[in-house]
Amino acid sequence: MTKQYLKPLALALGVALAGTACSQHNDADTATPGGNQPAATGSAAPAPATTAAAAPAAPTFNVADIDTGIDACDDFNGFVNAKWVAANPIPEDRTRWGAFDQLAETSLNTQHDIVDAMDKGAANAKAGSIEQKIGLLYRSGMNEAVVDKAGIDPLKPELAKIDALKTSADVVSFLDQSFADGNSYVFGFGSGADFQNAKIQIGYAQQDGLGLPTKDYYTDPKQADNRKAYVDYITKTLTLAGVSDADAKTQADAVMKFETQLAAASLAPVELRAPENQYHFVTVTEADKITPHFNWEKFFAAQSVTIDKGFSLSQPKFFKEFDKMLAATPVSTWQAYLRFHATDSASPYLSKTFQDNKFDFYGKTLAGQPQQKPRWKRVLGTVNSSMGEALGQLYVAKVFKPEAKQRANELVDNVRNALKARIENLDWMSPETKEKAIQKWNTFLPKIGYPDKWRDWSGLDVGGDDYYTNVQAASKFNYHYDIAKIGKPTDRLDWGMTPQTVNAYYNPTDNTINFPAAILQPPFFDAKGDDAINYGGIGAVIGHEASHGFDDEGSQFDGEGNNKNWWTAADKKKFEERTGKLVAQFNDYAPIKDKPDLHVNGKLTLGENIADLGGTAVAYDALQEALKKNPQEADSKIDGYTQDQRFFLNWARVWRGSVREKQAMLYLNTDPHAPASLRAIGAPSNMASFATAFQCKPDAKMVRSGDKLVKIW
Repeated sequence: MTKQYLKPLALALGVALAGTACSQHNDADTATPGGNQPAATGSAAPAPATTAAAAPAAPTFNVADIDTGIDACDDFNGFVNAKWVAANPIPEDRTRWGAFDQLAETSLNTQHDIVDAMDKGAANAKAGSIEQKIGLLYRSGMNEAVVDKAGIDPLKPELAKIDALKTSADVVSFLDQSFADGNSYVFGFGSGADFQNAKIQIGYAQQDGLGLPTKDYYTDPKQADNRKAYVDYITKTLTLAGVSDADAKTQADAVMKFETQLAAASLAPVELRAPENQYHFVTVTEADKITPHFNWEKFFAAQSVTIDKGFSLSQPKFFKEFDKMLAATPVSTWQAYLRFHATDSASPYLSKTFQDNKFDFYGKTLAGQPQQKPRWKRVLGTVNSSMGEALGQLYVAKVFKPEAKQRANELVDNVRNALKARIENLDWMSPETKEKAIQKWNTFLPKIGYPDKWRDWSGLDVGGDDYYTNVQAASKFNYHYDIAKIGKPTDRLDWGMTPQTVNAYYNPTDNTINFPAAILQPPFFDAKGDDAINYGGIGAVIGHEASHGFDDEGSQFDGEGNNKNWWTAADKKKFEERTGKLVAQFNDYAPIKDKPDLHVNGKLTLGENIADLGGTAVAYDALQEALKKNPQEADSKIDGYTQDQRFFLNWARVWRGSVREKQAMLYLNTDPHAPASLRAIGAPSNMASFATAFQCKPDAKMVRSGDKLVKIW
């Protein structure tokens, strides 16, 4: 299940554990927006390695990258990043390339070394160990000859079950058992903290089941070409599944009509950001009244889940339509829909024909990616999807140093203290609301690097050459691991990202801020770097995640993780007036050069923009406190730049990069993060400290003032 309430720093570059994935699209060959298959991870081929002895130590910030021909006060992103972007084109097997991607590449290569060693040593590894299971899973995926020879055979039992459906009751029984087997269709189901009693985990049923990125793709005239291409993709996928050419087109049209009806009852990404659209608690009896043709008691029995007082049927309108379609849609249409999605989901783990077919639509057509990633990167993505935390355990042992965790903890404390001071000194918030905000601040739980307790993988059976079967076994194992939490206490020490993921996140339902090991590296964090570099990088990341606790969504949850209002009416109004200005700021941005009519959705990206603004401000404050303790450093310049300037230089550097046009358009429609180039300038343009640092004139583009100036936290 996609948990809408996890708040990652950026687009997911790695893969979170099954059942707790962040609501992001990955830059992946086979990722299906709204689909139910594990997503792939990967990056471009690494540059030739150099030894430490042969190469001089890289500067913590290379000022040679700065384009001094661009005025920092006019275009700060260009000033910091234009030269680098021009010199670093997007690799052919990627849809984007930047600082995050480079660091993810480093993580990926380390992971590759690990899984390659596990593959070679699988025969001698301890039976049942994670080393053996990772090695066998990776080996089965890399055995391309065996996978290609098998063709569609691994999927035939699933397709036979679909072919055997005769009645609506058969469809319901099929769905019940498919979920139990780790395969979700139409909707998603998983565990999560109860919005009204966050100390307990409950079940969440959520909308899903669409093959196109959002509901608007099914009706927007601008998406007509993508709709046609999608129908063509459905048609070809069905022919690969054994449907005759004559029937495939008819079935594809039926599938498209089916999904269009489902999309009409689905919520848009902006709507899904609202907590009230993520949670709708019902008893099992009440749920059955909403879906009289789908019995939830039987569904839960099939999942071996005991539901106590109830669960969240999160989008009732969607489930009413789902039930209507169970009753009124011909079984033959249901068969076509299930046949297509079963084949689509399995395609990354079947022969080359299936993989290429999927990439042609989701990679080339939707995202503009010229080439697929090498097979090892796609298979490694599957290992991450299937056994991500187990691989993370080996990754941490190989690369993560205790001193990095200690230094990160120090930075977390300093930035959190700066946030507390900001809250206490707000001139627009009443003492009553401030007291509640500080109560929430007091209960923040920072988690650094990796879980304190690793998952037990003893129940996962992996072996043999059948790649698809191994992936299915992992999918079922991870699904039942997730739903086994239902009815149990919420574990605040649980992680929703793997240690090897270059990202960070905040979860409002347990009030934790989480920083995986892989992001605690340059350009975010440098143990040898000056304070300005570290506070402008990981310090701002820490501030970003902490500020999510007080963004437009996080501010609706208290320190215990409950969806509870702790604001006075007057303070809430002031908050919304200020955040409304941030919506307007980002609505004005049109980031795609040849598409001036395509703008950022300020409401969709509001939470991340609030977090950027708050995070950068509190990190800057924390830097000033650190410099007070070292006046000599505070007054010094490095490579000609002051500490304040280097702070903002590194903030912009972490957002350097470029994106292919089609992928950029997809992100504008689906991604709750603004384009990276705008994140480099959005927050600094609202900070007087930036204008002072670079001596910007009041009318400079990077200086917002008057009614356009946004100040929140």
